[in-house]
Amino acid sequence: MNLRLLRLFLGFASVAWGISIVGVFLTWSSAVEALQGLGAKSIPNDPMLDYWLRMAAGAFGLIGGWYLVLMIWPRKFAAAIPWFGGLMIAEGCILLLHGIRLSLPPFPFYGDTAACFLGGAGILYFSQRAKLQPAPREQDPAAT
Repeated sequence: MNLRLLRLFLGFASVAWGISIVGVFLTWSSAVEALQGLGAKSIPNDPMLDYWLRMAAGAFGLIGGWYLVLMIWPRKFAAAIPWFGGLMIAEGCILLLHGIRLSLPPFPFYGDTAACFLGGAGILYFSQRAKLQPAPREQDPAAT
């Protein structure tokens, strides 16, 4: 049961980070429209901003891909899982600090911060609990 819950939290993290990959493929006007829907003010058509959007979207998407790998093979990469739980907690601290500093409105600031803290805490908690469970036995093909 603990392993299933760990996988659930890792899957959540995979989606939360991985959804950013969409930003790599959006047109600039679609990306600006999406960002304004999330609360951004007017964004100028600037090639450097376009480049940074793709860079950040690609990096976040790749992080989401790594959470997916951890979800699929948690025993194989068990040593990395607590680090990635900690990464989410650290990101939550960064978001909280700067969200308060910038006096951001609740949407999407509260959701992003809560997702990092809750997801990271769940990953850290269940990564330790899942270690206590023995690995499922694999059937020996020669025994059948």
